[in-house]
Amino acid sequence: MGTRVSYPVEVKMQAIEMRLKGVPVKQVLEELNILNNSQLKTWMKWYRNGELHRLEQPVGKQYTFSKGPEYDSDTSKLQVENLYLKQQIEVLKKYKELERKWYQQ
Repeated sequence: MGTRVSYPVEVKMQAIEMRLKGVPVKQVLEELNILNNSQLKTWMKWYRNGELHRLEQPVGKQYTFSKGPEYDSDTSKLQVENLYLKQQIEVLKKYKELERKWYQQ
């Protein structure tokens, strides 16, 4: 059995953002040195379900009862939530643009 690899939260978020921009999975894996595409799929699933706290958990450590990490302050918690909401808005804008193109055809 191989050793487990722990990726920083920044790498995980960069991978998610690249996929949202339409970058192919293979290219994301190569550029960020991610070993397995199933890992990227898991991160994307967590992102879609709004479980961003799971990106911060260490390898093999699962938070129970959907509890996320403890934040240093309310400000840091709000910053994480704000980032998540901004990303959701970006996704909706891209979808709206695609939808407009579909109707023009």
